[in-house]
Amino acid sequence: MQKLVIRGEKRLNGEITVQGAKNSALALLAGCTLCSGEVLLKNCPALSDVFAACRILNRLGCKSRYYDNCVQVNAGAVSECAVPEDLMREMRSSIVFLGAVLGRKGQCELSYPGGCELGPRPIDMHLSALEQMGVRINEEYGVLCCECPYGLHGAKISLGFPSVGATENIMLAAALAKGETVIHNAAREPEITDLGNFLNCCGARISGHGTSTVVISGVEKLHGCEYEVMPDRIVSATFMAAAAITGGELDLRNARACDLEAVIPVFEQMGCQVFTYDARIYINAKRPLKAVRTIRTLPYPGFPTDAQAVVMAALTKAKGTSVIIENIFSSRYRHVDELVRMGADIKTEGKVAVIEGVKKLYGARVRASDLRGGAALVLAGLAAQGETEVEKVCYIDRGYDNIEKCLREVGADICRKTS
Repeated sequence: MQKLVIRGEKRLNGEITVQGAKNSALALLAGCTLCSGEVLLKNCPALSDVFAACRILNRLGCKSRYYDNCVQVNAGAVSECAVPEDLMREMRSSIVFLGAVLGRKGQCELSYPGGCELGPRPIDMHLSALEQMGVRINEEYGVLCCECPYGLHGAKISLGFPSVGATENIMLAAALAKGETVIHNAAREPEITDLGNFLNCCGARISGHGTSTVVISGVEKLHGCEYEVMPDRIVSATFMAAAAITGGELDLRNARACDLEAVIPVFEQMGCQVFTYDARIYINAKRPLKAVRTIRTLPYPGFPTDAQAVVMAALTKAKGTSVIIENIFSSRYRHVDELVRMGADIKTEGKVAVIEGVKKLYGARVRASDLRGGAALVLAGLAAQGETEVEKVCYIDRGYDNIEKCLREVGADICRKTS
């Protein structure tokens, strides 16, 4: 079992290049299934989830390989339509292969996905939308058997909630379907825009991606392309929080401020100076941190639930009382008990977390229970007095490409050990 060992109270200073976006890369890799030619995805981070997606592609009959932050995929001969349970359980985002495989093969068999346990994330909307597009779904013993005997066709679909996964699945299924598909109340996240741009580069006809109404006009065939994955906005937020909690100064390269318009003001309220440039964010956090007004997690363009944990970590050192209301997932405060073990003063009840800033955090042995919560523990360790050991690093590796190397290069005392 691997762990991260951190000796805290080191002020971070320097430059970090932000990796490609995990949540975009996984949808794009699923989209490769639809393409008859070869796809080269650049700026693709070296993550366990990305490698899991590549294993799914290979099991489907594609040829994929990862090298130098690129994934090369040849899906010219997709021979299988079933994704084994062991691969599905490796990550939540594996469900996005449902729409892609249906679009390419007209049938798909898979189990319910795994990944971080953040509370119920039902796929009812995914399945209901696909049924409207002509898919017949039969569930037996946790396995979904889907087929469209008369082919996929366009439909007008209204989502009850702007689900990112459901929007992606519909877009992927509709790209090769007959006729026009319209998604109302679609997710507006930048990763949806990235998926639409990628599919259009492959020959799809999609418009409105990134707005609440997405229109997909089906085409007969998609070809390959070269495409660069967007920067990871949550990783950018994480390093901004790392600067804040250590009183540091960081220049983030390959970072898009336009994707963080709900996050940057929170750091400014804390007393940080934030300046944005083309593909750069500079943050100076040398002033003492201040508490912020209430933060409510919401679908994009609201404050992202994925940034909640890392911002909470920074707020543990902010003078005063801060409040976070988690509106997306029911079990997203699992990192709180571990932060409290390090000296944080946090109380939770239902959706609400109240953070009273403390002067000191203290090193401890803590355990990650999910991806972003694990990153929050690393940040707390950077600011804590003494030594912190963060166990269950496998969760962190799902979304951060060699996080210890990035932090070490800007002054952190952090290393990976095998226990």
